[in-house]
Amino acid sequence: MPPIPPLANCPLFRGIQPGELQAMLACLQPVQRTYQKNQLVTRAGEKFTGIGVVLSGHLTVTRESMGGQRIIITALEAGDLFGEIIAFAGEQTWPATVIAQESCRVLFLPPDKIVGNCEKQCTFHRLLIKNMLSIVSSRALMLSRKVEYLSLRSIRGRIAAFLLEQSQKAGRTTFMLPFSRHEMADFLNVARPSLSREMGRLRDEGIIDFHRSSIRILDVQALQKILE
Repeated sequence: MPPIPPLANCPLFRGIQPGELQAMLACLQPVQRTYQKNQLVTRAGEKFTGIGVVLSGHLTVTRESMGGQRIIITALEAGDLFGEIIAFAGEQTWPATVIAQESCRVLFLPPDKIVGNCEKQCTFHRLLIKNMLSIVSSRALMLSRKVEYLSLRSIRGRIAAFLLEQSQKAGRTTFMLPFSRHEMADFLNVARPSLSREMGRLRDEGIIDFHRSSIRILDVQALQKILE
């Protein structure tokens, strides 16, 4: 299998030279699959098929609450991973559902090829494990931040915290949201009409401006004050 360009941007392969990618893929023996918009990539409860690496497109990771309400865990784009925590936990089934938001390609890596012993003693194997531990730690921090969102009682506070974090990740005050408005409501666990109403109020107050998924923070201090 020839090297796949998006792998160079994937944190799992950080530090691995481009020339080593082909040998690495030969060792890992990944399987590449293509999905269309709204197609299920994984379904919660089904057999775990390997760590997924998004090569192209956008996906969302979702779960259902005990009451049947859909909760969005995170959004995925090219270079992102999913299923890494399951691999280290030794689980046999997917705990969440992954849905393609558009046409996308996913590379599945057999977990035993990463977390198990490498028969060929490849030089990059130890680096893969180190990178994987870093990714799992980052994912745990992300879930911790989501808990912080949900701990905020007001919808306004959840929106402010989310927008400030997205701005920090983008490194600028104008950025694209990773979710649609409906998905953002699910992620923050608020009603869609309530989210739209509060976003409109923030715009009317001159704190933010937006057009579809594009957001511009006009008053960072005002957003920060909401969280005080």
